[in-house]
Amino acid sequence: MPTDQTWNKRYAGPPPDNGTLRTLADRLEISPSFAALLWQRGFQDVSAMSRFLAPNLRNLAPLEAWPDFTGAARVLFDALQEGRPMLVWGDYDVDGITATALVKDFLAFHGIAVRHHIPSRLEAGYGLNAAVIENLASEGVSLLLTVDCGISDVEPVARARELGMTVVVSDHHLPGDALPDADAICNPRLGPCPCPALAGVGVAFLLMAALNTLFAGKTGRKADMRDYLDLVALGTLADVVELTGQNRILAKNGLLTLASGRRPGIAALKNVCNQSPTAALEAGQVVYMLAPRINAAGRMGKSDIAVSLMLTRDRDEAASLACELDVLNQARREEEKEIMVEALEQAKAQADAGRIGLVLHAPHWHPGIIGIVASRIVETLHRPAVVLCSERGAIKGSGRSVADFDLHAALASCSELFIAFGGHRQAAGVTLAEENLEEFADRFDRIAAGELGGEAAPPAGSIDAELGFTDAADFTFLKELELLHPFGPGNPEPVFLSPPVIVKSVQTRNGGLNLTEFTHKETGITLRGKTWRQYAALPQSMKGKTVRLAFTPHIDRYNGIASVELKLRAWKPENQENPL
Repeated sequence: MPTDQTWNKRYAGPPPDNGTLRTLADRLEISPSFAALLWQRGFQDVSAMSRFLAPNLRNLAPLEAWPDFTGAARVLFDALQEGRPMLVWGDYDVDGITATALVKDFLAFHGIAVRHHIPSRLEAGYGLNAAVIENLASEGVSLLLTVDCGISDVEPVARARELGMTVVVSDHHLPGDALPDADAICNPRLGPCPCPALAGVGVAFLLMAALNTLFAGKTGRKADMRDYLDLVALGTLADVVELTGQNRILAKNGLLTLASGRRPGIAALKNVCNQSPTAALEAGQVVYMLAPRINAAGRMGKSDIAVSLMLTRDRDEAASLACELDVLNQARREEEKEIMVEALEQAKAQADAGRIGLVLHAPHWHPGIIGIVASRIVETLHRPAVVLCSERGAIKGSGRSVADFDLHAALASCSELFIAFGGHRQAAGVTLAEENLEEFADRFDRIAAGELGGEAAPPAGSIDAELGFTDAADFTFLKELELLHPFGPGNPEPVFLSPPVIVKSVQTRNGGLNLTEFTHKETGITLRGKTWRQYAALPQSMKGKTVRLAFTPHIDRYNGIASVELKLRAWKPENQENPL
């Protein structure tokens, strides 16, 4: 809760006049305050507001609008009709695991059992591997479908074709200079489409939807694609893609399916997170509770446990597998803490020496965990960071970036130093020879300093509007805010600026929970704010002081009792400069 953070208005442009707001509010039966919030987010007529507030599945784009998805489905269908043994090759993160499970679950409905392969993060790394493909071919696999990978695997795909395999690549990552010579490729990045930012599981879902139509024409049986939306929501939210348009439709409806608890594996996963199997989870709860446990399997080289959890129909087996993932996640967290201590010490030393771009390395760091550590370093020091370990005679690692720095472009300018690299603007991976480490560190720092300047600053916060405690305590308005869910990139959770309020009480509980009460003197309304590990920012000495808050109000339903609670983002003493 930084008190020195800069806060700016999130959306530029003047609000509509009161008459327009009233008309929109009356037409949609919402409050003028909520209509103003929608207007600022770019929804400026009844139709646009209605589509956003009710993202129905019927508003999904037709399959023909996606680049070659129907063609790829036809290739798969024909090969399956020929009886070709099929394998799904996935990735070891949540997106790849849910995509793999979705394809296998869907094909099982149509009576087709298929194998899958997810490479070990520790042994093989990301993407296709020619040696494994050769082994698969010797075992009789002749139809290969990739999910959440494959678009940059030119040589392995060529080898699979040489061995007589039919290859369909489904992926969502940016392609390289050359595309693999697959029998079909479906990737929303390859042409105009309704949503270039689909997650890998979203691509797999639409591909299976196209295949479903072909099966129905042949057998008369058609799967209900809504049954797979829980997997789509889980992978989409975990992959932190833009939650607008088509992704919003998939995620919103997927969260409803996920809440049903019908899939035993997800119900069991909720249970180990101390949630009811039928609890309705917000996007943030999926990202911070369910996803890390699935990711832990991939990070620790045991992705098959997570795939099995997603597919099992046995609730006892699901409970056992969920417990295994929970144990793996605990081990991952303990190792992450140890690495973080060492990495942060290096990072602070480099920052104190004036470095803006941080390159951190220790041979023994776990390759499956350093990406998380890189994210923590960026959050703590507000500098782009690449965290590296030693693996199989090379140095390998993951980078994360700040908002104003294109990490992929920075790595591309050093590409001659690398054995391999890839990723996007905010996250990337890199492999290099040990003798190039020092030069890479120096060049990365120079590039970062050239673009970001000589000092690192915390990212500016964003305020949607001013909001008084009367509206913040209004359950009707708070229920309207819930219509904005799910929150994520492209659809951020709204943050409001309070009027001057008095700090009534400050409590710190075990585990670092801070509970602070604020009273608005003019209305007499007192509301409670919650933060974690912010004792230094809100000490007991603040009691009786007047402050202004950056906050998000919401309805807390803990133990079935609804109450208003404020998520505190920041505060400033009243006499400091207005954050707007």
